[in-house]
Amino acid sequence: MTKQEYLKQIDEVIARGPYKADWSSLSGHKVPDWYKRDKLGVFIHWGIYSVPAFGNEWYPRNMYNPDMPEYAHHKATYGDHKDFGYKDFIPDFKAERFDAAQWVSLFRRAGIRYVMPVAEHHDGFAMYETDFNRWNAAEMGPCRDVVGELKTACEDQGLTLCASTHRAEHYFFLNMGRTIESDVQDPAYADFYGPAVYAPEFHGDDLHKYSADVFARGADEEWLSDWLVRTCELADRYKPAILYFDWWIHNHSFKPWLKKLAAYYYNRAEEWGMEVTINYKHEAFPPTVATFDVERGALSGINPVYWQTDTAIGRDSWGYRVGNRFKPARQVVCDLVDIVSKNGNLLINVGPRPDGTITQEETEVLTALGDWLAVNGEGIYGTTFWKSFGEGEVNTDGGYFSDDQPMPFTESDFRFTWKDGLLYAFQMKPGKTALIKALKREGHHDFLLGKVSLLGSDAPVAVERTGEGLLLTPTAAPDGEYPICYKIEVE
Repeated sequence: MTKQEYLKQIDEVIARGPYKADWSSLSGHKVPDWYKRDKLGVFIHWGIYSVPAFGNEWYPRNMYNPDMPEYAHHKATYGDHKDFGYKDFIPDFKAERFDAAQWVSLFRRAGIRYVMPVAEHHDGFAMYETDFNRWNAAEMGPCRDVVGELKTACEDQGLTLCASTHRAEHYFFLNMGRTIESDVQDPAYADFYGPAVYAPEFHGDDLHKYSADVFARGADEEWLSDWLVRTCELADRYKPAILYFDWWIHNHSFKPWLKKLAAYYYNRAEEWGMEVTINYKHEAFPPTVATFDVERGALSGINPVYWQTDTAIGRDSWGYRVGNRFKPARQVVCDLVDIVSKNGNLLINVGPRPDGTITQEETEVLTALGDWLAVNGEGIYGTTFWKSFGEGEVNTDGGYFSDDQPMPFTESDFRFTWKDGLLYAFQMKPGKTALIKALKREGHHDFLLGKVSLLGSDAPVAVERTGEGLLLTPTAAPDGEYPICYKIEVE
């Protein structure tokens, strides 16, 4: 199908479907029940950038910027940029040990319920089979349809496949190659490096400031129509239960095209009999059209509209890099509990090596997460928020890029979830006793409490309710550093 034929198909699907390309029609689109139930997904940043394994997944941009360490590293390691450019890493992206079933088995072991590969990152290399981009993993590098293999493995093992596309940012991402003598200037590779639009707004670090401004310079119509077609093809080919987008789609130039994309995707999902949603950042979509996402951060309180955090186990890079630092498993567990208590989901990222193996550090974190969920998952999966998310002195300030360091929880910090007449109270740092002030006895407007137990333990819990709070004393004191969960029956 040609681009023009696909654009015609998009219009036809929108015309005959219940969703039209306007916010009025799209507002109120239901957040999937499976999504609110499952709580935990895995993000996968894997691509050509794992080959140089230096800096982070922005290596393809920064290697062409003389002001960045990646530039000097590239020149010293690989030679001049005109002779060895980003495209020349593709033959070494072999994925010779990639085993989709093995990945998904690890994710299941970790308690993960949905899988979000980055189908195309800012670099423009597609990790899936496509008719609109010859620079893809099915035809080059691994010569394997990575997203397709993950879809099959997810279906075989009962997980939900989703997909992320960062194609929008490719409009300008490689543009620093325009400022130096490099292969980005060679017309033979224009279909890989993209328009690489160079302008003062997109120069170096200025990119972050200007691209965050919704009113700043946007994309041209040719790019936008091409973006729409490629995104709809991805949706049609793999039927992902979520389409995730990075930040630049919030730009004013994308707005009419976002409406078309959402209407097409939601109408297609109706035809497929699937519950789907879209993940977005900033103000790209109205809040009841799609699901808001906070990158490497969280919200400070309960949000009545469902939301998600995406963050990584790796501190320094989403993709694989030599010398990456990693978060401890306890921090990931605490983040999960905190986010779920505030009516959100956690999408936790791994960055595999170019051979297709997941690092030992990330594997250990995922395994520890799974061990904790095997005991405490009852208080996570299928829950919703309580009247307050928690109590104590420790909480995030909220916002993006705020989760690098673990929150210093104490024995007085709690997070709450609710399900089927049961209150789950997570003590974020285990103590010999737990005093929950939110459950103090007031004598009026009180609800009655029934049995209290500690998940993962058969030992009784001594219960005393006073005007100060609900004092819980397990007869077998919990040990370890991970949050513990009290299950409280409400009568």
